[in-house]
Amino acid sequence: MPRPERSYADLIVWQRSVSLSSKIYRLTNNFPKQEQFGLTNQMRRAAISIPSNIAEGRSRGTSRDFMNFLRIALGSAAELETQIIIADDLGFCDFEKSSEIKNELMEIRKMLHGMIRKLDSRT
Repeated sequence: MPRPERSYADLIVWQRSVSLSSKIYRLTNNFPKQEQFGLTNQMRRAAISIPSNIAEGRSRGTSRDFMNFLRIALGSAAELETQIIIADDLGFCDFEKSSEIKNELMEIRKMLHGMIRKLDSRT
């Protein structure tokens, strides 16, 4: 009997990236007001892009499409990491919180790389 298709919401990488998005919103709440349409907005958009692309790719139905959207999510994760480093350099972040978020982001990136490798070996 074939396995039932898993929803994107069943994927741990999606769940963790949704949680990360919430942490980014809380982190950026304390950024200077003049950054509302700058770094704050960019970081929030990059964070939301990770689970959004996982969801969209998983919902497309083909491994090739899913793999492409996982790569986009991976790019958004790299973008977010860069933005966190910049926010740290500017003194916008509590170092302990930003370090925790960067570690979580690294784990998400590892998971995305693993999924891409697995899907790539199937095609």
